[in-house]
Amino acid sequence: MRTVRANLILCLLLCVIHLPVIAQLQPVYSFQQDDTVLRKNYYDQTIKKKELLLASVGKEYAKDYKAIYDDQFKEIGGFWKSSRAVTSPGIYNYLQSVVQNIISVNPELKGTDARIVFTRDWWPNAVSMGDGSVAINAGLFIFMSSEAELAFIICHELAHYYLGHTPEKIKKYVETINSDAYQAELKRIAKTTYGAGGQLEAFAKSTAFGSHRHSRESEAAADKQAYLFLKRTGYDIGAIRSALEMLDRIDDTSVYKPLNLAQVFNTKEYPFRKKWIEKESAIFAQVNDNSSFTAQEKDSLKTHPDCTKRIALLADSINAATGGKKFMVNENLFSQLKKDLFLEITEECYRAKNLSRNLYYSLLLLQAEENKDIAVYSIARCLNDLFDKQKNHKLGTAVDTESKSFPEDYNLLLRMLERIRLDEMAGLNYAFCNEHAAVMKDFPGFDKELIKAKKSKDQ
Repeated sequence: MRTVRANLILCLLLCVIHLPVIAQLQPVYSFQQDDTVLRKNYYDQTIKKKELLLASVGKEYAKDYKAIYDDQFKEIGGFWKSSRAVTSPGIYNYLQSVVQNIISVNPELKGTDARIVFTRDWWPNAVSMGDGSVAINAGLFIFMSSEAELAFIICHELAHYYLGHTPEKIKKYVETINSDAYQAELKRIAKTTYGAGGQLEAFAKSTAFGSHRHSRESEAAADKQAYLFLKRTGYDIGAIRSALEMLDRIDDTSVYKPLNLAQVFNTKEYPFRKKWIEKESAIFAQVNDNSSFTAQEKDSLKTHPDCTKRIALLADSINAATGGKKFMVNENLFSQLKKDLFLEITEECYRAKNLSRNLYYSLLLLQAEENKDIAVYSIARCLNDLFDKQKNHKLGTAVDTESKSFPEDYNLLLRMLERIRLDEMAGLNYAFCNEHAAVMKDFPGFDKELIKAKKSKDQ
């Protein structure tokens, strides 16, 4: 018995001694595993909501309502069927805790069928889809500085749903396109000898139904209702101002410091080439210059326009409020989830075949020295895929084009991907992989990317 016990103790000691070695072989981060049953349940609820809405529509204009609901619920259903919605228990339960802090103290929201989730989408937005589905994009969450800001964003989207802004917008649209004035204008354009097509297109755009963009009046009403919802929770009311200020400057803000391409891609084996990112001419600079725009024009180009006006409308209420907490659930978890969701965004871009954004976010992680193993692997994998795309003349399907709405460092990366030759792409990737090969030798899958990069270079 004593011998058996001694052997058992020795075995346990050996396990403890070897635990750090085993841990070093594991990836730094495992991508979140979604609850597919929950997501299927939310999809089913969406389908039932569509059936209820269609049943409530009268015979008049029924065809128009059906066409709108078909488009709207096709988009919502596609969302729940995709990998965009984050339903992994850790992230989902944290968000629901914040949601319950709001619902539990607001009688108007008791019994709501709202289904609120984070998404893996990179663009900084949140949306109430009209059926109770509410999406808080990770691309917005990563810019938030407090749980109170998150609570305000949730309150705002719940307010849109509570106030019925989407059904109201659908009703207004259907009534407009069936009005005598609208039909008369269609007939007038149809009789026009010249330019009828252009006039018709412009007229259609002026009345087109957009399922997610609310009017300024609706945004103001949602802000006002969100203030009332948030005020009862005990969260810091000042978060309304800071959240709207964050939205106002979000197009010019980065979670990490701007990407230095010449630094992250410079190796002794393959030095970075400035010609990849240099401007070609003064004409190019003028195309991308918006300095001549008026303040109103610049504001209209923002992802979230009118934020300063929205702040002004609530200024008195915000200033009168005192106290309130920035965090009520878990500050440490909030900070960790921002980092985790940045990784989720990065991987989702790869799944969606948006290789330029996947590469951009991976390079930012590497430059910040966060999750370096994952970043290096992701960069090597992405560069190999970009090589294949370029070789098969399909690079444009996986790479964005430069835009005024993109950060300057992302535009430089896009310029580089547009200009770099196939042999340069191969040389750059192999040199990059070789530079990190020693520390990446035990990372799952990296050896295959290194072999692939060498094969491309040798070709």
